[in-house]
Amino acid sequence: MDKRVKFDFEIYFTNGGSIKGEDFRLDIAGDHISDKELADYIVDDLRLLMVGQTKILNKEIFNEAHKRKPVNEKAGSDLFIDLSHTIEDGLVTYKGLPAPIICDYLSRENSKEFYAEGTAFQIGKIEMVSNTGTYIDCPFHRFENGKDLSEVGLECFTDLVAIVIHVPFSQTLEITEEHLKNYEIRNRAVLIHTGWDSNWNTEAYYEHHPYLTEGAAKYLRDCSVKLVGIDSHNIDNTQGKTRPVHTTLLGAEILIVEHLCNLYLLPADGFTFSAIPPKFKGVGTFPVRAMAKLIKPN
Repeated sequence: MDKRVKFDFEIYFTNGGSIKGEDFRLDIAGDHISDKELADYIVDDLRLLMVGQTKILNKEIFNEAHKRKPVNEKAGSDLFIDLSHTIEDGLVTYKGLPAPIICDYLSRENSKEFYAEGTAFQIGKIEMVSNTGTYIDCPFHRFENGKDLSEVGLECFTDLVAIVIHVPFSQTLEITEEHLKNYEIRNRAVLIHTGWDSNWNTEAYYEHHPYLTEGAAKYLRDCSVKLVGIDSHNIDNTQGKTRPVHTTLLGAEILIVEHLCNLYLLPADGFTFSAIPPKFKGVGTFPVRAMAKLIKPN
């Protein structure tokens, strides 16, 4: 059975004045719609400006045939997909590097002596190396005179048109330029999905992992990609001591994101990628909340 909502509203303006409506009726999808959704719809539909406080009053949802498209049924909306691992106390990202220590600097209990009754806060303390969890590398990580996190522009971290390329680790650990051909990659973030994140936080994760070859890195550089990400332990082969992929990409100011996850949830393209770190001076690597944003089909 179709649902409709009946309600009154009051809208107040930041520059003075207000408007009110009574017994307003709208078609809705489902059995519930929030007061905020109703207020946002009224504001948008009436093209109101300088809106301050809004009130939805006497809301009632009832059965009645729809007369138009439900107001809370969108043709398409942004869908966000989290591509980051969770960082927690004791997590080992890279063997040989210390795990993070995450604890209270000021606990809620101890904070009570500083505030009024019923008011308490927690202030956390984190001790960790910057290569922890899902993290981004900028040129300073590899090159002394390269740009650090504070010097890389925001446009390099956010809303990058992206593509995902699937190279399952069950088929190969060595990802060459041949795996990267026949894709539209110029000026895009290229995310390599190997499925290795299924081994995250296990002993298997740290050794014999998928990696890019130097030839693959040079191919990506020559194609002018903006960023390269991978869901593996390292974008380089860690069996040796050289790091040609880091050297090639960061030398061309192409950012690297390692330890991604959930890439299997992404379409081949039609999404943007963001991975924004804090603005640290003198730091070349730091954890990020990596994510993809795509449009849901109608």
